Amino acid sequence: MGRAPRGRRWWTVTTAPQSPAPVGRHELLTRLERALHTRGRALLTGPAGVGKTEVALAEATRAEARGETVLWLATLPSDREIPGAAAAALVASVAATVTWPGLGTGRPVPEPSPAATPASGPSLAGGPASGVLGSGVLDSGVLASGVFDQLPGPQRTAVAMLCREAPIDAGGWDPIALRLGIAKILRALTCRGPVLLVVDGVQHVDADSADLLRFALHLAPPALRVVAVETPEPYAETHEPYREGHRAEDPHAAHLWVPSEADVLRVPPLHADEIAELLIHHRLPSRMAGRIHRASGGNPRLALAVGRSLADARTPVHHAEALTLSGRARDLARQLLGAAPPAVRETLLLAALALRPSATLVRRAGRPTAEADLAAAERADLVSLSEDGSVTFTAGLLPSTLVHDACWAERSAGHAALAEVVDDPVEAVRHRALATERPDEELAAEVAAAADLARRRGNSALAAELALLAAESTPGRHGTRRIARLVDAAEEAARAARADLAMRAATDLLARDAVPSDRVRARLAVLDTAGQGLTGLDEMYVHAMEDSEGDTALRAAVQLRLAVKYVLADGDPERSRTAAVESAALAASMGDPRLAAQALTVQARMERALGSPDAETVLGQARALERAERPLGIRNAAQILTIRHALFDDRLDDARDELNALLPLVQRRGSVEDTIELFSTLAAIESRRGACAAALAHAGQSLALTLEAGLSPGPAWYTLALAETAGGSFARAASYARRSVQASEEEGDRVFLSRSRYALGRVQLINGDVAAALETLRRVQADERAQSTVDPSMLRWHEELAEALLAQDAGDEALALLAEVRPVAERLGRSTVLLGCDRAYALCLAAEGRTDEASELLTRTADSFGRAGLPLERGRALISLARVERRRRRRSAAQSALHEAASVFERAGAAPWLALASETPAGETAGPGAGGEESVPALSSLTEAELRLARLVGQGASNQEAAAKLYLSVKTVEARLTRIYQKLDVRSRAQLATALRP
Repeated sequence: MGRAPRGRRWWTVTTAPQSPAPVGRHELLTRLERALHTRGRALLTGPAGVGKTEVALAEATRAEARGETVLWLATLPSDREIPGAAAAALVASVAATVTWPGLGTGRPVPEPSPAATPASGPSLAGGPASGVLGSGVLDSGVLASGVFDQLPGPQRTAVAMLCREAPIDAGGWDPIALRLGIAKILRALTCRGPVLLVVDGVQHVDADSADLLRFALHLAPPALRVVAVETPEPYAETHEPYREGHRAEDPHAAHLWVPSEADVLRVPPLHADEIAELLIHHRLPSRMAGRIHRASGGNPRLALAVGRSLADARTPVHHAEALTLSGRARDLARQLLGAAPPAVRETLLLAALALRPSATLVRRAGRPTAEADLAAAERADLVSLSEDGSVTFTAGLLPSTLVHDACWAERSAGHAALAEVVDDPVEAVRHRALATERPDEELAAEVAAAADLARRRGNSALAAELALLAAESTPGRHGTRRIARLVDAAEEAARAARADLAMRAATDLLARDAVPSDRVRARLAVLDTAGQGLTGLDEMYVHAMEDSEGDTALRAAVQLRLAVKYVLADGDPERSRTAAVESAALAASMGDPRLAAQALTVQARMERALGSPDAETVLGQARALERAERPLGIRNAAQILTIRHALFDDRLDDARDELNALLPLVQRRGSVEDTIELFSTLAAIESRRGACAAALAHAGQSLALTLEAGLSPGPAWYTLALAETAGGSFARAASYARRSVQASEEEGDRVFLSRSRYALGRVQLINGDVAAALETLRRVQADERAQSTVDPSMLRWHEELAEALLAQDAGDEALALLAEVRPVAERLGRSTVLLGCDRAYALCLAAEGRTDEASELLTRTADSFGRAGLPLERGRALISLARVERRRRRRSAAQSALHEAASVFERAGAAPWLALASETPAGETAGPGAGGEESVPALSSLTEAELRLARLVGQGASNQEAAAKLYLSVKTVEARLTRIYQKLDVRSRAQLATALRP
């Protein structure tokens, strides 16, 4: 028997389960299915590693779930040189896929070997699991499968020759017979039902196979749908034609049909937030998702390679350190760049060296073919070109790899050429410095002056880079001057939020004989760029304290950073307050109002958390110093905290007005961290006010800025969870909350870990996942108590935990919790916290059978929430009122409360809450004439937890199964079931099932 071409890979879907869309590809999959439904053909195209195969595999899995036959043909680069290779593999895969009853012998085809069958889910970066055709199939051959049995003799002979199961005549196979034979095989396959053919790597299909498949698909019935996966070859014109008559300029030479605009689907790169989700999906650290997105350009394969290199690092990579871009990540970048001709790579190197690369600049620097080279690179998705000719690399890993792999002579020559042609003196100085290997004081002074000029222009990132370059250009004999420039570079990097440059400057300085004050300033710069990730920097704090001994000003600055660390990383507000008090006192003694204002702001934050009545007084002092020290928009921490206190107190109009006045000034003058915090605070304000669309927009801006700055996304994801809970989707809210939990755990951020767990527990409770909500909210309770947090307005978990406890029949514990928090809220004047407690207490009353009191209290609570300007809380209280009214068997009152809640949610744009208010209440059967609880009055005596258990048992669940489903012990199920039997006056499961029927 002949053998199929070696290395041929094929795959058939037989029993794959339905799977969700790959990360970030739901909309693309919808478009793909629409194209297949309307046109029967779709071409997925995009750069290598972008996830085309993953999208095709998801569609194949869905097709198989619908009962369709799926054929998967995965080509190899060598196939293009083997005439008929792809067509032969297609025939072999048909034979291996299908049993042909009634055709000849009707014998089933032997199963493919395990190596050829997908054993596990695919990875985003590669294709589906596949292997070489199983030996059993090859031994019996496609002839034995019955595929040929209904083909006329000439067609059988031609197909057998193609598959090397018959000798090839001197004149070769009959091309017309072969065309008709392939077409008839596919047509016969569609007689059995719909067929989806996936050709993965259509650019590698040999010319003969492409011609055969084009003809077969032209004659194929509509039941045969085709997905082709293509990685464009931008440099194809440099290759030799692979068969006589092929014209490289023919755009459709390798296509299986002439594609139209409607069936060509470009697979785009993922957004930064989608890259974060991808990292979490693959159990990789997500805290550096923004920096990984910049490095990968949204290419999933590159992003996963960078993520894995970070995960495999011997020590965790900190925000202030450069990303690990060696190993697999660097090799993938080299593969992408290696396909480019040498002339294109030389042009790209010049673009990588330039600050503002453009085709004109590169041409003037010595590349006369710059436009053509860059156009070829754009076709390869290495760069993008704008209308004015400016060049942007699609992934940060590409220019860094070009520069990394170039020798010093190449880099020096490139910088020297660019220095002669750039039109900006700041850039010219930068290139001259980078072109010179020897330190030079005169040049270093020019670079330092250029850094000052960049700072005055507002380009803080360039100023930070130039400040460090000035230090590194300073000769060793000027040691004192070099150290001074390193300190300036570290502090400039801190102002620009360039953690990598701050760490480089500090590392260089700490290796030199610097005085203690300089060492402290460099360390403080690193700490200021660390974001939420303070856990791994203990040693830096220790050395900063040692070096600041005897220097009051520096000791005050170190104590301020320690105050932040104690609350974020250690979760100890008491210790944080002590450090802040000491910092403020030291700063005041030195006459430093700026530092004193910062320390008092941290102190005020801790006073609030600890329930101290002095919080507002201390904050007022901080604001007074801040106003006298600096203009609005520049490091206004006290004013931002004032806005947050107004948010905690639900003085939402005041908070929003003050924030809207401050935000444009901060955007123009302030730091990116302050801008992020303001957008986050504004999103929280709008969520509470019921301006749901605005909340989602501001939360999205906060996340975008966070990822762009390379900061930890945990706080931004928490904000998005709140906004999604208000007006987006409960499912997305839970997803963002889980991401925030993971990122906060990675960073060791105790504050946002507690907040994100609260957001997750709240949405779990709203969704009815009571057991999970109770577990999550208990952890919030433990976190907050461990941190000695007293003020209940800062994180309103008490009412949520009380409701979860009640739903799990722990009413006594719920009442005890409410009794514990109410006096604190009253003492601190937290009126809306008390309203939340009233809502939870009303549910406790209803559970005790005191439904009249519960209804009265919920009515008052809903009205009070409305007067307080909290529409979503009002609507939630109305939903609770509807549940209680149903217990009172007042159906009309229940419907009225639900309609009022729906009206509230509709005006606010609170889509998930509107859907919740529109749902049929528990115990009611939808549809006209349904009786529900109205016709089963005894059910109104059951609590929500009892009703859930009763339904499970009534549907046939055993005690063990019910316990597992509800996350309870079997003993708890037994005790609860006994109470249910007593309330409903039944004695068996059969009677219980009958009692549950309307």
